[in-house]
Amino acid sequence: MATVTPVPHQLAERVLIISFDGLMPGAIGKAPMTELITLMENSAYSLSAQTILPSSTLPSHTSMLTGLCPAKHGVYWNDYVPENGYALGVNVFDLAHAAGLRTVMVVGKEKLRQIVRPESTDVFIYKEADSSIGNVAAREIKDGFDLMFVHFPGGDISGHEWGWMGGVQMYSFREEDKYLAQILAALDESGLRPGTLIIVTADHGGYGHSHGGELPQETTIPWIVSGPGVIPGPLTSFIQTTDTAATAAYMLGLPLPAEWDGIPVYEAFGEPTPLHIPAICLQTR
Repeated sequence: MATVTPVPHQLAERVLIISFDGLMPGAIGKAPMTELITLMENSAYSLSAQTILPSSTLPSHTSMLTGLCPAKHGVYWNDYVPENGYALGVNVFDLAHAAGLRTVMVVGKEKLRQIVRPESTDVFIYKEADSSIGNVAAREIKDGFDLMFVHFPGGDISGHEWGWMGGVQMYSFREEDKYLAQILAALDESGLRPGTLIIVTADHGGYGHSHGGELPQETTIPWIVSGPGVIPGPLTSFIQTTDTAATAAYMLGLPLPAEWDGIPVYEAFGEPTPLHIPAICLQTR
């Protein structure tokens, strides 16, 4: 049974987490992803955040949403294997759903279903095309949400086929940037933007035509947060992907499980970071 910290005060009305699969920090400017660059102007951000080992899609996204290193959530596989069940531990969607919040996941890879149990998602939609994901996410925003996760797979797919940081992958990221613009426009049109904390990040980078190892190109990811209480500018604290779940829960006023390895990125809100020795997830079994 997970133990939790006392419930803090809710600081954001809702949280939107967007993951660009395979996005290396350097690709943001090289593509260029002009919408994301504009968002960063009013964001707190790190271009040296770290993912986990193995730096692969399913384990990394699991750590992103559970706040746990793989040694605790148990997801080391990277394919859709229903017989393996779901990630261990309490994730941010479990917390949000238990609090009566509307939870939505729109993903581009079916295997991400194994992160969160169906009973903790009010809406779970799997679409393969980035354009479909953008359309569905915009529609769900207009229907209202409290916690939403959106995953774009195109950059990772093109990286595997054509190579990381190559022209084809940059084109994919430019296209995904257009769907980011669509999502932000939906927030604006619905009047939800002011109360929404937006976290934009990635699960891993890549090298050559692959990823999963411990090279800096594979493990370094962007981490960008915009919205209520955020003080724009570069972040200096150590940030890893498990901090995404913790920051989302903290801003929604949800209790933080003591078992979580991630902590809220307090620096982004001008708050002192408690003395904490992070559990570094850059280790294999």
